[in-house]
Amino acid sequence: MKKWGFLVVMLVVIACLGGCSRGEQDKKAGQAAMQGDTDAATTPFGRYQETVVYSLGKMTGLNNSNMPEGDTYENNAYTRYVKEKLNVQNKNVFEAIESDNFSETISMVIASKKLPDVMVVNDANTLQLLVDNDMVEDLTSAYKNCASDRIKEIYSSYGDSILDNATFDGKLMALPETNIANGVSMLWLRKDWMDKLGLAAPETLEDAEYIIQKFMEEDPGGNGVGQTLGLACDEELTGGCDYNYEYQVDIVFAKYGAYPKQWLYDKNGDVVYGSVQPQAKKALRRIRKMYQEGILDKDFLLRGTNNIVDAVVSGKCGSFFGPWWAPNNPLMKAMQNNPDADWKPYLIQTDSDGSTSFATQKPGQKWVVVRKGYEHPEIVMKIVSVLFDKMKYGESGTAEIAKYYQENVDPTARPLAINVDYYDALLRCYRDLKDTLDGRKDVSELGLLEGAYYKSCYRYLRQGKAASWEDWAAYTSRITACAILTEGKIRTVEALHFGDTPSMKLKWWKLKQLEKEAYLQIVTGQKSLDFFDKFVEQWYQEGGREITDEVQDQFF
Repeated sequence: MKKWGFLVVMLVVIACLGGCSRGEQDKKAGQAAMQGDTDAATTPFGRYQETVVYSLGKMTGLNNSNMPEGDTYENNAYTRYVKEKLNVQNKNVFEAIESDNFSETISMVIASKKLPDVMVVNDANTLQLLVDNDMVEDLTSAYKNCASDRIKEIYSSYGDSILDNATFDGKLMALPETNIANGVSMLWLRKDWMDKLGLAAPETLEDAEYIIQKFMEEDPGGNGVGQTLGLACDEELTGGCDYNYEYQVDIVFAKYGAYPKQWLYDKNGDVVYGSVQPQAKKALRRIRKMYQEGILDKDFLLRGTNNIVDAVVSGKCGSFFGPWWAPNNPLMKAMQNNPDADWKPYLIQTDSDGSTSFATQKPGQKWVVVRKGYEHPEIVMKIVSVLFDKMKYGESGTAEIAKYYQENVDPTARPLAINVDYYDALLRCYRDLKDTLDGRKDVSELGLLEGAYYKSCYRYLRQGKAASWEDWAAYTSRITACAILTEGKIRTVEALHFGDTPSMKLKWWKLKQLEKEAYLQIVTGQKSLDFFDKFVEQWYQEGGREITDEVQDQFF
């Protein structure tokens, strides 16, 4: 009996010791979990113990952002990577196309006062509205703790202006996108048509006009005489926010020293608005003449972007101004439609010394905001750190994303539809690719993006016409076009960048509409050239003078 009693006591003791051991283990595990989540919330790459699901207002792209079949905006290579590294997952409360109804959707969401946890806004006035109404979180601490050193270095490459434009009363209220230096817009022409007509490469605007006129008159594309369109043009004429878009004629304005929609220093050192300067009137005279002669598409006011793309893809149009990335959209589709087409970029001189001038680009025009009161505002910094630092520079397990680059998947596939990269990222990439293709650098030294483009460019050089159109687009944009930007004689005109002034918040929308109507009426002949002077007078009277003074005060 004593023996059995001893055994029972021992079993109880062991059970108690085991229970205590498990209790301490559970306690330690709980402490470790708490410490893990603390580390996750205060470091760039720390992983949460429990999945953090955040509601997202998703900016999307056309054609499902060209993602592979089966991938969605909640489940794709980017979101899977973020889930693996951070244990963070987006749940989209709405999806809206950037070029279609995104701004309207954002306005309705704000009016409802039911913001998702995270969303992108693409208008400075909208950001100001959210801040003024205390609807978004202060991200100052989140940036300090959870933006990686490389991400901070990237933002520093733009100077102070990019973060300043998201800072209100000393608080960082949004995470801005970075617009890399895209370089000057180039003239994209059907080289096969030029060869058929024996035309040399253009150097000046006069050369370009002659080539476009011959395209229309000689019909090298077989569209029928008079059926080939002139220079494709968007109704905005020039890029807003200093951004080089496709189908705009900034180069024609630059030839006359005019930079519409930009704030600049004049020769006296005063701040002026480029759209109302005398140089703009001279440029409008030239564009008006181009329109009258049909060199500028006479139906450009009737065409939306999709209609222009259709004309280029179908071979009805063989000329447009556009940035280095034009091969990705629309020219890849144009090549698929007609494999014999040969699109090439050309740098058009604007200055008497043979150089080409353009205004510097605004460093950012999209912002990521976090709903006021959201528990994990730091996740936006962590997602950016993972996607634009860890993923891009030497991280393993990124083959699926590399394939996205090679297959031309649109960046809007990312959960946060922004880009964060060095100001000179384009030329950095070109130099790395060129050095690797020429044998001066080993492919193992390339980051994820450069490595993906290297494979495409290498295949294109090896296979030529047998290569995929994605490989053609990669080589033509990243090598052919970037070589022109690197080797060309280019002069940058420094534009001034800042947030809205007090009067801008009330009057700028009306002045922008006044400007657009006046420019289009002059170009199309609905108003005389001298109407420009009346427009300028009205612009100053209806708030332009007041706004100019406010802008002047910001820089002096």
